[in-house]
Amino acid sequence: MREGARVLVVSRDRRLLVLRAHDPHQPSRSWWFTPGGGIEAGETPLQAAVRELQEETGIVCGEHELVGPVWERTAFFDFMSRPYVQHEVIYLLQVEAIDASVEQRWTAAERETIDEIAWLAEHELREAAIEVFPLRLREPWDEFLDWNGETVSLGEVDE
Repeated sequence: MREGARVLVVSRDRRLLVLRAHDPHQPSRSWWFTPGGGIEAGETPLQAAVRELQEETGIVCGEHELVGPVWERTAFFDFMSRPYVQHEVIYLLQVEAIDASVEQRWTAAERETIDEIAWLAEHELREAAIEVFPLRLREPWDEFLDWNGETVSLGEVDE
């Protein structure tokens, strides 16, 4: 099982920073997702979250600025014709809305699969015509914005 870390980046006006991607092996399928990725050898989940956030969005933050993890989950999914199982911890970062257009920092695989970065409101994700991951982002955000200090398990999910 692969270990991963993600970040829910929320602006003061309650917009979430998400990326829209597609699978080159299934070009008609696209989805919104939060910044994050795999934890590298020797990294803590917090370190991975900070690194992935900077690589994918250009946002630089310290570990102390991340709240949580607010959620954890295990996701089962196929990507580029390969099955994956990834356990993820998901942190919260509240920021001012900023320009997060940093395609030049993406890996070759990210340039091939990521189509856009956007700040979306709660209702925009709830009403999105494409998939949203984690799926819980289609529900009210108060659970993580008013985090009570306990990590909520989103369980095992098929994507």
